[in-house]
Amino acid sequence: MAVPKRKMSKARRDARRANWRLSAPGFIACPQCHEPKMPHRVCPECGYYDGKEVIASAE
Repeated sequence: MAVPKRKMSKARRDARRANWRLSAPGFIACPQCHEPKMPHRVCPECGYYDGKEVIASAE
């Protein structure tokens, strides 16, 4: 059975885990209403995508 020969130090263990962080999603401004939205998705505020109204707004 595979067993470590020496105890791994806390510094070495934590250095290995240093790259586990999550990156925050990138937001862009909607070209229609200028609200922040995720790229390549329909704007939840105005319902536009690629200059076309995809979801009819309730206004």
